[in-house]
Amino acid sequence: MADPAGALLASWGDPETVTFLRSSAKPLQALACVESGAADRFGLAAPHIALMCASHSGTEDHVRGVAEMLAAVGAEESDLQCGTHAPLDPATARRLENSGVQPRPLQHNCSGKHAGMLALGEHLGAARGDYLNPDGAVQRLILDVFAEMCGIDSAQVGLGVDGCSAPNFAVPLRAAATAYARIMAPWGPSGERASACARIRAAMSAHPELVGGPGRFDTRLTEACRGRIVSKGGAEGFQAFGLPAGALGPGSPACGIVFKIADGDRAGRAVSAVGLAALSQLGAMGLAELEPLADLMPPRPVENNRGLLVGEMRVCFQLARPG
Repeated sequence: MADPAGALLASWGDPETVTFLRSSAKPLQALACVESGAADRFGLAAPHIALMCASHSGTEDHVRGVAEMLAAVGAEESDLQCGTHAPLDPATARRLENSGVQPRPLQHNCSGKHAGMLALGEHLGAARGDYLNPDGAVQRLILDVFAEMCGIDSAQVGLGVDGCSAPNFAVPLRAAATAYARIMAPWGPSGERASACARIRAAMSAHPELVGGPGRFDTRLTEACRGRIVSKGGAEGFQAFGLPAGALGPGSPACGIVFKIADGDRAGRAVSAVGLAALSQLGAMGLAELEPLADLMPPRPVENNRGLLVGEMRVCFQLARPG
């Protein structure tokens, strides 16, 4: 956990571990589109900004919103370079499978991010097909904004290719937490940065159903907290939270909390348990906010294939504060 200045407020494990943010980078990637004026130029409203930050479930509402973004930019679904996968929403995926229809790029969980990058490219006058080029104008600007938010030089950011083919970033956990703290605070090298951060967090808070989808952790947590906490997960067990000033008590600064589950949490059990335990230990969530998420909180029973109780999943860490 770090504040907007990058000071470490609490930790467990090594806060200097370098790892990829995966989809937790999306709000920071979307920031370039909002700050540049591209979002306003193309009339992209708060729901569209939420979709830029989303790992959405591919429901009809998600598809409709991303299609609106493409139409505003003058782009087509075929311009999306994210590829395809089955929708993350189980009901939507079943309907497609039963009807024999193949998934579309619009249903990809990253299609909103890609639509935002297309908008940024149009605004910058870049070739439409070049928006994922790491050396192109779109991705250079995104990298610079990301690095500034993390409080490091862009040359210090590790670069990789995400599952959706967009560049992705690896930084120390402390730097990623700093970036999320800065999303939550009136911080920036300019008034435009502070305003853009405010719009990012407001969009994610007001439209949690677009950031994730039915039953998804980010959506449920944001709804339980009534938008007070910004929550964005990434693949392979990365999770980020942004907390406003005062969330940890009177006078407490805005802060960012990030963590990485070392084994990637492919079963999807650890992220929610660790995240809620951390927020609870810090006093960031009250009992009334935690109650709707009780099914995600440890201890949780572990059953075998016969339904026999064979164990219990629990957390075994305690956050430590410096000094």
